[in-house]
Amino acid sequence: MSTTSQKHRNFVAEPMGDKSVTELAGIGNVLGDRLSSKGFDKAYVVLGQFLVLKKNEELFIDWIKDTAGANSKQARDCHQCLSDWCEEFL
Repeated sequence: MSTTSQKHRNFVAEPMGDKSVTELAGIGNVLGDRLSSKGFDKAYVVLGQFLVLKKNEELFIDWIKDTAGANSKQARDCHQCLSDWCEEFL
């Protein structure tokens, strides 16, 4: 596994609760604003989409690129963050 950012480790370290979408690894203010404007304002809403896509990396990456204009690294970071969170809490 590749090294993870501090943001990633912080997110995976605790239950999701009511965290903002920008607390997800790979999602900064610009992508967060784009996601929020489409109804994905909380991390748990993005998690819902992740689960609807059956945790499939390719489908999730395509979705977040299309929805928020994420680049490949941002999309992979976000997928890995959600995947690791699911391993820890689901």
